[in-house]
Amino acid sequence: MRCIFCRSDSSLSRSVEHIIPYSLGNTKHVLRAGIVCDACNNYFSREVERPFLEAPAIKQLRFYQGLESRKGRIPMIRCFMSPGFAVDVMRESTDSGLSIGVPTEAVPHFLSAKTGSLYIPLSGKPPVENVISRFVAKVALEAMANRISYSQEGLDYICDEKQLDPLRDHARRGKLRGWPVHSRTIYDPESTQVEEGVDLGQVLHEFDFLVTSTNEWYFVLAIFGLELTINMGGPELEGYERWLSENNGASPLYSDRNAGSPMPSRRLDIK
Repeated sequence: MRCIFCRSDSSLSRSVEHIIPYSLGNTKHVLRAGIVCDACNNYFSREVERPFLEAPAIKQLRFYQGLESRKGRIPMIRCFMSPGFAVDVMRESTDSGLSIGVPTEAVPHFLSAKTGSLYIPLSGKPPVENVISRFVAKVALEAMANRISYSQEGLDYICDEKQLDPLRDHARRGKLRGWPVHSRTIYDPESTQVEEGVDLGQVLHEFDFLVTSTNEWYFVLAIFGLELTINMGGPELEGYERWLSENNGASPLYSDRNAGSPMPSRRLDIK
């Protein structure tokens, strides 16, 4: 077996790879050991996933949704209390109340104050473009491997396909600074999946592939309603923007767009 990223022998690798990080609520979409070698697994966790997860907007999403890390911790966020002290707000679990970390110099004020206001930010700075595109490129290649993980021939194809090399190299090295990702919100983070009138639960994340009429391949990922789309063949989005225009802005995740495509329907994770 070879790693789909570095192509090295991965037959002795022992770590499974979460296609979407565990810290974003993913417990289902996991690649078996060896599809991504231990070295690449560790590298992506440190250099690709962590910068994405640590961006203020993503930390706030994890805080509000109560998404724990592997160590069972929900990230704290920076807030402000009148008359202007910065404080750290923490929560132990989705069911617990809030704990507030007050700086030492502000303790006398809070001990003497009878009232006060806590200002919690509703939005934060998103990850920078290169962090987002490397993250989505990594998820895209792993999602493709997940679809054909039952076939060694299919995994060999991913390893050897030269048209995937730019995407593979971008995820691994990030040297290309101009690989765009189309970003938009397609539903509220609290949205639920409803089928035949039955509420199945909150949608955490979902993904699929879009194959256009000109045989361009796009990977479409939605995380709590934030849709991120990358061209798997190269750093341009004209084909995707044209598809959106032709389909009245519909999300590829919710349209009949891949008739005859070898790829199956979208993968959906519901809490």
